[in-house]
Amino acid sequence: MSKIERITISMPAEMVAKISAAVDAGEYATTSEVVREAMRDWAEQQERREVALASLRAEIDKGLVGPFRDGETVMEELRQFVAKLVREQGQDEAA
Repeated sequence: MSKIERITISMPAEMVAKISAAVDAGEYATTSEVVREAMRDWAEQQERREVALASLRAEIDKGLVGPFRDGETVMEELRQFVAKLVREQGQDEAA
């Protein structure tokens, strides 16, 4: 386990009351335990955010490389795709 270091933090009274209530209810042994869990959750959230951002950046980079298509071509492909979905939906309803 890593070295434990003592810090002092300031927070609004409402937050302190929630932390104290959790300890008083027996959900946590100490206020430090509540704060440590909150920090672990925050760190996990930050890690997920970084992974998501890296994935988005990779997709942007792929898009910047191409291939590029004009709007008319894309719209025609969309029309064909939607028409196919409509036909398939009609076949499913008829069955």
